[in-house]
Amino acid sequence: MIGTQHLSSRLITLVESDAAELTRRTVETLQTSPHTPSYRGLSSHDLYAKAFDVYHQFGRWLLENTDAAIQDRYHDLGKQRFHEGIPVAELLWALILTKNHLRSHLSAWALADSAVELYRQQELDRLVSQFFDRAMCYAVEGYEGAREAASQAERVASFGA
Repeated sequence: MIGTQHLSSRLITLVESDAAELTRRTVETLQTSPHTPSYRGLSSHDLYAKAFDVYHQFGRWLLENTDAAIQDRYHDLGKQRFHEGIPVAELLWALILTKNHLRSHLSAWALADSAVELYRQQELDRLVSQFFDRAMCYAVEGYEGAREAASQAERVASFGA
């Protein structure tokens, strides 16, 4: 792979240097999008912390390139959103909107002035998509696990009553 380590370092630097502004815009979108109306009821502080964490987790995953770097985090996010009463579709939309903010931010910095640079941009796009695809799957697994546990607890409670 051409310059993957360089690409990783450059990406992490771009994301981290503008993380606060990127996070602020993401939270604003999550609280105003017609796709995520339930997010209006969540704490702005909590959303900010979670969105900021997404960008930092992305850098960690990119360096480690393992599912373990994101699996626990997104399982927990899915469980949390279930317990907050956020519909699973809105959870997925929130991750899509977060991904779109990251991609837009990175594409604003992209200047493909050579074949190698164009390859790096394509690789970057692939890595962003791969990260968020996995994050969405793990979040849904956590969400469904929490839903099943709640359903099981209801069955046990109604059986014992």
